[in-house]
Amino acid sequence: MTIRVIIVDDQAMVRAGFAALLAAQADIDVVGEAPDGRQGIDVSRRVHPDVVLMDVRMPEMDGLAAARELLDPPVGVTHVPRVLMLTTFDVDDYVYEALRAGASGFLLKDAPPADLISAVRVVAAGDALLAPSVTRRLIADFARQRPSGAGRGGAALRLNGLTPRETEVLELIARGLSNQEIAGQLVLAEQTVKTHIGRILAKLDLRDRAQAVIFAYEAGVVVAGEA
Repeated sequence: MTIRVIIVDDQAMVRAGFAALLAAQADIDVVGEAPDGRQGIDVSRRVHPDVVLMDVRMPEMDGLAAARELLDPPVGVTHVPRVLMLTTFDVDDYVYEALRAGASGFLLKDAPPADLISAVRVVAAGDALLAPSVTRRLIADFARQRPSGAGRGGAALRLNGLTPRETEVLELIARGLSNQEIAGQLVLAEQTVKTHIGRILAKLDLRDRAQAVIFAYEAGVVVAGEA
């Protein structure tokens, strides 16, 4: 199946470069581009992409506001794409909020071409791009900057619906372990770990692994700086 992608970035050369790279892949089709968040939303609603590559800082409407609108659309809009944020280190505070809004992860704009291609495929498959250790450190840092106890009461109550094993798996997800690493640590089959993760997401009403990490920090399952 071909992955349909749109690229939203205010720099024309960035859009052209990413488009050329992705369009060269047999399984990826670039179906639209936009120079700002507002036009990105319009293009997305028109062409229904699987993945939106979304820059963080843009004129008219920034990537965070656009991601929120795409991921929580108004009544009557049924298409909800996966959103992959494009960023640089100096604007990562926006990315934390984007992950909370439901973005599937983020990629540094100067990442190697192979990483961009892989990221699009990972996100299109329904997973979250949270494997790199730098991502875990950034998310932990943003969680630490939130007011003490902010949102923790409600999140902690939602934990009551998880079994002890599911809570254990959630903690390991938040610490950045892969399914294979979780299986090894808990002496479980990898398929069993995937089943636990599916139940965790369903019970907590979370979109994907990215939101599970954010939730775990906010509920106090892990403490920022210990991951």
